[in-house]
Amino acid sequence: MTIETNPDVIEEHTKRWLQQFVIDLDLCPFAARELSAGRVRSVTSEAGDEATLLGELQHELLLLGKHAEIETTLLIHPRVLQNFAAYNDFLDIAEALLAELHLDNEVQIASFHPKYQFAGTALEDVESYTNRAPYPMLHLLREDSVAAAVAAHPDPQAIPDNNIQTMNALGLAAVQTLLAKIRTASS
Repeated sequence: MTIETNPDVIEEHTKRWLQQFVIDLDLCPFAARELSAGRVRSVTSEAGDEATLLGELQHELLLLGKHAEIETTLLIHPRVLQNFAAYNDFLDIAEALLAELHLDNEVQIASFHPKYQFAGTALEDVESYTNRAPYPMLHLLREDSVAAAVAAHPDPQAIPDNNIQTMNALGLAAVQTLLAKIRTASS
């Protein structure tokens, strides 16, 4: 697969994924409110190596801390960490950066990747598609906002199971088709 490099196309694919996959399938019951309020920052990185990406991650973490109007940030990095194992290893580095910046109790990082795979699953198990995105990305979330959203949800513990049920009900072929359309549809 060719790596998309046009930031406008990447942003469009990501917006489409958020709407048609995350929101329309109700994989995250909190996403629609923040997206419609314009409080989701989306940044397409041009980093070609992990060190540059780490610097950009630090910048975005500090920016999130300074700007209350930004609820959450998607740091999309299509040129680096295409390999899921390398991406997964990078998450430990990202968590260490959170601790170094003393933000580990203020921000959490959710992970999305085109080849996301939960531990103990096969590559094409449909449940891993709950965390599959068109491009590798780091999702920066405010801890206090996550806690408030979870507290307001009638059954937050059921969200992961509901997501797996949604994926299973759709089936692997339908989920793969939807993600392929998100990446290939023109604006």
